[in-house]
Amino acid sequence: MALPLHASMAERIWHYTFLGICVLIFLFLIIPIIVIVPLSFNAEPYFTFTPAMLSFDPTGYSTRWYESFFNDPNWQAAVKNSIIIALFSTIISTFLGTLAALGLSQKEFPFKTTIMGILISPMVVPLIISAAGMFFFYARVNLIGTHLGVILAHAALASPFVVITVTATLSGFDHSLTKAAASLGSSPANTFFRITVPLITPGVISGALFAFITSFDEVVVVLFVGSVHQRTIPWAMFSGIREEISPTILAVATLLICFSIVLLFFLELIRRRNERLRGITPH
Repeated sequence: MALPLHASMAERIWHYTFLGICVLIFLFLIIPIIVIVPLSFNAEPYFTFTPAMLSFDPTGYSTRWYESFFNDPNWQAAVKNSIIIALFSTIISTFLGTLAALGLSQKEFPFKTTIMGILISPMVVPLIISAAGMFFFYARVNLIGTHLGVILAHAALASPFVVITVTATLSGFDHSLTKAAASLGSSPANTFFRITVPLITPGVISGALFAFITSFDEVVVVLFVGSVHQRTIPWAMFSGIREEISPTILAVATLLICFSIVLLFFLELIRRRNERLRGITPH
């Protein structure tokens, strides 16, 4: 935002100082991620910039690590597991989280604050504690080392994101629309599917994307609850760093960065659509 013409010298100094601080914070956050991208094209099996790379010699760059990723059956099995687990856990968490948000949005709902705190507790409790608790619980019901166990565990971790997102959408919901539908003779089920669902769909989709990202990137719980048959991409990367240092991990990380950027792009589109539906004009 530009400074007004009548801004004083002190206001101008603070304005540009604030912009400089914002730029430094942005660089602090983004540089460790950006560095991964060129390193993933390193022709040598190193995690550092070689002299050939620094001199922009074409021989210093290669796509061999991307080829290694796409041709390695272990990495492809990890991709398959990550997609299957993330997809089904997203479906479960989105369904349960949306129902919970709809219930909590009712004014007469008892103990709303307490229940909301319980529902979002997986976001507050340290992940290692949640993973240990899930391990002991799933061990009793024979779900350790199964896809179902990992899916349910990830659904429990992802549900709070859906609850918060859908609840935020419902906070700006115009209940006069449902009252008008009821006064015109619409049944509760028809009102829900014809009015409520279309209006909260952007929030539900946003929550589902957050849930998918949460499951796709999770590594601690799957280490506790899963087995080698549920080996996901984060697990494979974690194991690769411990067992063998290969730039293939950097190639995978670059692909995940691109995937995250695409998801964030869709989230921004959904956010803007949600603002338009609520009558808010983005600036």
